[in-house]
Amino acid sequence: MIVLKATQDKVLAVLQSVAGIVERRHTLPILANVLLRKTGNAIQLTTSDLEIQIRTTAELGGDTGDFTTTVGARKLIDILKTMPSDQTVSLESNQSKMILKGGKSRFTLQTLPAEDFPLVQEAASFGPAFSVPQKVLKSLLGQVSFAMAVQDIRYYLNGILFVAEGTTLSLVATDGHRLAFASAQLDVEVPKQEVILPRKTVLELQRLLSDADGAIEMQFANNQAKFSFGGMEFVTKLVEGKFPDYNRVIPKNHHNSVTLGRAPLLASLQRTAIMTSDKFKGVRLNIEPGLLRVASNNAEQEEAVDELDIDYGGDAIEIGFNVSYLIDALANMGQDMVKVDLADGNSSALMTIPDNEHFKYVVMPMRI
Repeated sequence: MIVLKATQDKVLAVLQSVAGIVERRHTLPILANVLLRKTGNAIQLTTSDLEIQIRTTAELGGDTGDFTTTVGARKLIDILKTMPSDQTVSLESNQSKMILKGGKSRFTLQTLPAEDFPLVQEAASFGPAFSVPQKVLKSLLGQVSFAMAVQDIRYYLNGILFVAEGTTLSLVATDGHRLAFASAQLDVEVPKQEVILPRKTVLELQRLLSDADGAIEMQFANNQAKFSFGGMEFVTKLVEGKFPDYNRVIPKNHHNSVTLGRAPLLASLQRTAIMTSDKFKGVRLNIEPGLLRVASNNAEQEEAVDELDIDYGGDAIEIGFNVSYLIDALANMGQDMVKVDLADGNSSALMTIPDNEHFKYVVMPMRI
């Protein structure tokens, strides 16, 4: 009894779209599995790690037999990857086993009962739905996600703040040393909604979102967010806690400002970063009328100095930064020019894109 028949590339693509959240080792063995539910020619795949649940439906060939079962997601993917992309593969569900055939190969895999699969309980009421093009959200995530904290004890920093208000969607991330803000316009007006998406959810969304024109619809509840896009439904728990007031962190009236090419500045920082030590990523920036000097040194008494001609007539300022924080921001900005606002050597710097209110990056100085 063949219940599913399709080419390897189709089956693999739909499996990989949901398998990103699957942990190989989990206290609940069934969470290493994907839940398969076939009705007619449609197959629905669901994965979960108890915090996030991803579901997609695909039209694949086969006979009219319906079935529901769960099978090891990674193992199935690993097997499929070894087969030619145009090869027809078939899946049969048989009592507590699943048989995968392709060409002259045959694999018998252990299954676990579908009724034991722990589905995420969806929130009873979500706020109003709103949507943006997928590529817009992908771009926003790319502009801020690098500033998320990693395993910070302040757990609310291990993620991204989403704020939908009026016709604006704003994303904010901070690890306490730097803060990235990016915003985009919505096509509808929505009442204010504010949630913190966990880091794993953010990384998974970045993996799944496409640069195509399709929209992604979002809905927020008290403890959950729901995303629908490209035939997928993505439900995630939210991070509870109070995100810092990002508006207070963004400097408002720094009186020294320089606008320069993003690529030359990035290249200069990447060169001088080579001479910083792994533990201490500090570089010194000396800004004076007409000139920016970037310098670094390390414990072996090695040093690097790089100079850029700039259009600047403000105060002479010497300021130190973690070079990685500057490189991260510049590498994730797509524009040609960057504007840097400074007050003095002890105040946070503000990096923006000229004539663009939609991106702000704040970085604290470090003592060098």
